[in-house]
Amino acid sequence: MTGAASRHISVLGREAVEALAPRDGGTYIDATFGAGGYSRAILEVAGARVVGIDRDRMAIMGGFDLVDRSAGRLTLVESRFSELDEVCAAQGLDAVDGVVMDVGVSSMQLDQAERGFSFRLGGPLDMRMGQSGPTAADVVAKASETELANIIYIFGEERHSRGVARAIVAARKDTPIATTQALADIVAKVVRAKPNEIHPATRTFQALRIFVNEELDELHLALTAAERVLKPGGRLVVVSFHSLEDRIVKNFLAERGKVSAGSRHLPEVAQAVPSFRILTKRPVVPGDAELSANPRARSAKLRAAERTDAPVHAVDKLPSWPRLADVMRGG
Repeated sequence: MTGAASRHISVLGREAVEALAPRDGGTYIDATFGAGGYSRAILEVAGARVVGIDRDRMAIMGGFDLVDRSAGRLTLVESRFSELDEVCAAQGLDAVDGVVMDVGVSSMQLDQAERGFSFRLGGPLDMRMGQSGPTAADVVAKASETELANIIYIFGEERHSRGVARAIVAARKDTPIATTQALADIVAKVVRAKPNEIHPATRTFQALRIFVNEELDELHLALTAAERVLKPGGRLVVVSFHSLEDRIVKNFLAERGKVSAGSRHLPEVAQAVPSFRILTKRPVVPGDAELSANPRARSAKLRAAERTDAPVHAVDKLPSWPRLADVMRGG
């Protein structure tokens, strides 16, 4: 791996791989390849094969050295993790033995000023994980005040979302908001931080990042795609980093793992057979040693489940929250 990648620490890496339980001859999907931490650990199992997916071309390029050293057992694909079932089909895989995903922005992306993810590093207001589509600057320039308020409230859980949206709209009348510093300064005039609290712009930046990359829709779709490709006995392991993500994973597994007793009032109603057996009744969280070594791990939660031989459940309808395409076409 490259020097930057080798410094990256996979959050809950040991716990994730233990929950995945890779075996000799098994095939696994690392749905969010990043710096390759999970893939590298899986490849330590002799005969295990990994297909690594990432929408970030820089992450894929950073993994070429690991591909070379894997003796043909690692394949990297530039794609969204919501398309993991399509990636499997393209690789000639009807089913796999495990899927692991580390949801959200990576430390490498946060630490690259030119990617525009962090208000602590001056850079263009970009925030895209991939190489195409509207940037955060485009959203800030195009979205109405109401749309901005909804985006910041829903995806950032920012109580002052209306004030922030109003300040953004007022500021962009004078000059385009093109840098991370410019946006952070605008937000800081509305959201007042107390000592030892997070930076005033944290929730607004989180909201725009999630919105630009359609992260929550991607997660919904990735979970259902994993359900389709996992063999009976195959493992799904998800590490998430904030409450919105964890809630989606928790609800998905609860629904898929629910054993219904039926109803004596409606005996004719067919009950879906559980497609997963939940392995983590409570989420696994980092220990003190990991938190000390990697403070960014503090909000991480790991959930895992094992695929049963039941049919795939009906695809859930995506939530009716703001969507990038609607905002960018002005509708």
